[in-house]
Amino acid sequence: MIVVAGEALIDLVPQGPGALASLRPALGGGPYNTAVALGRLGSPTAFCSRVSSDAFGEALLDGLRAAGVDVSGVQRGDEPTTLAVATIDTHGSAAYSFYVDGTADRLFAAPAALPAGTRAVSFGTCSLVLEPGASAYEELMRAAAGQGVFTALDPNIRAGLIPDADAYRARFLKWLPSVTLLKLSEEDARWLGGTPREWLAAGPSAVVITRGGDGLTVLTRDGAEYSVPGEKADVVDTIGAGDTVNAALLHGLAAQDALSPAALAGLDAGSWTRLLRFAARAAAITCSRAGAEPPYAHELDG
Repeated sequence: MIVVAGEALIDLVPQGPGALASLRPALGGGPYNTAVALGRLGSPTAFCSRVSSDAFGEALLDGLRAAGVDVSGVQRGDEPTTLAVATIDTHGSAAYSFYVDGTADRLFAAPAALPAGTRAVSFGTCSLVLEPGASAYEELMRAAAGQGVFTALDPNIRAGLIPDADAYRARFLKWLPSVTLLKLSEEDARWLGGTPREWLAAGPSAVVITRGGDGLTVLTRDGAEYSVPGEKADVVDTIGAGDTVNAALLHGLAAQDALSPAALAGLDAGSWTRLLRFAARAAAITCSRAGAEPPYAHELDG
């Protein structure tokens, strides 16, 4: 079982470039997209979050169920669902503004225990910013790491949600001793400051950097570095691409029985290259479709 912990929200996706393009509601949130992608790839997956009981919340849970994701541990609340309004530029890249005050996912409480058979827990995005839920997710991260569970972190920076950048950067560094695999984009890395080697020294066994159409790079604690180019795609938008990479990495590591710090450290150049190519191919499919629509396993066969 891979557990994905974090927010589920509604993306209002523009149907063209510019601030006044028509908006279409779509199921979203970085952790939500990661859970759906894992389910579609065939990994046993559970979602750990707090979701509104409104119509959007019901639609979010239906989307998880359709992907085969276990939602039995999802907390519910009467508060509204968080909304994220995307703006797409002429290259298909998305920027976001958020409506988060008084929403259901902010009131997440850390569960007493993880589901039986949990092999990995994935964290990231808005859920690690917005209090009081952020502290509860942080508590869960530290507890999972303390139990020897593989932990993955994608900070997926949304700068407009972070009131104190320096405080967040300091908090990020404090998470690293509890992180096994750190994945982030080049843009996130620049915003956070520091270097992958500095982050590796603080705790993670590997750091994966996504470089958009230029591909992916992994750096490991033993000093190795491997890169693959991006897969060609007719880009509609990039919504959910990074979340698809998260899911593909976790799914691929599970398939290699590498969801542990020791196993991760033991991956050779061939194993890493195959894994990164798989993730790049999955992300390219997501980019070829509007909104966060990660691929199914059969679309990646071969």
